[in-house]
Amino acid sequence: MRQSRILLIVNTIILSVFAVISFFPIYMVVINSLKSQDEIFNNVLALPSKLHFENYTEAFSQVNLLQVTMNSVIVTSVGVIGIVIVGSLAAYKLARTPGKISNILFLMFMSSMLIPFHSIMITLTQAAKAIGLQGSTFGLGFIYIGLGINMAIFLCHGFVKTIPKELEESAKIDGAGEIQTFIKIIFPLLLPILMTIAILNILWIWNDFLLPLLMLTDVNKYTLILSVNMLFGEYVNDWPKILASLIMTTVPIVVFFVFFQRYILEGIAEGAMKG
Repeated sequence: MRQSRILLIVNTIILSVFAVISFFPIYMVVINSLKSQDEIFNNVLALPSKLHFENYTEAFSQVNLLQVTMNSVIVTSVGVIGIVIVGSLAAYKLARTPGKISNILFLMFMSSMLIPFHSIMITLTQAAKAIGLQGSTFGLGFIYIGLGINMAIFLCHGFVKTIPKELEESAKIDGAGEIQTFIKIIFPLLLPILMTIAILNILWIWNDFLLPLLMLTDVNKYTLILSVNMLFGEYVNDWPKILASLIMTTVPIVVFFVFFQRYILEGIAEGAMKG
């Protein structure tokens, strides 16, 4: 008992130290977002002598937060909904249609996960421009579907293989078609892993910078991350506004992650480890 108590104390101390190290950058961003530019340059570690909440109001208007937030919501919604629907349908069909063709297609999807984005971004930009997807928030969402569907298929494929085929056979006897069987039986059973897929892709798409930078040309269609980047000047940076805008940008997704993080671990454990 004494050794267990000592071990618990040591673990608590170690975890507390790592927690402080992890939260220190957040602390720095928060306190400096409430300072003036001169105070930041004088002592970046000191507490603000006066709380400058006007940094947030000015950053809110300069970034055009409402408009760019709506743009990010559109892009994220189109991408995540498409990935969930198309990925689950493709995984169901591949898992329930055994054969060489299915194995080859599944291998192709899995192999695409190994291709770095930087090696295809020029070709992807040219293809998006040729078919009219460049410069559109909805077009950007469709591109995310193509880039994120491989992981969705990988996670759903193993999950589908654990669902008893007798459920589908019973539905077929009752006169249900393949699509109807998927919607009423398979899709509800896939909800745990689909929730994980949705959360992971929301975090990815919401915080992505490079792809929106390549695809969006109109400032009014910029996402949150791109709009914050506009605050960085060529010679001078207004750090109070930049830090304030970063906080306003990250708070929604951090709150979202805190409430739904358990679904990530549960879904990956149930999906990727099965089959």
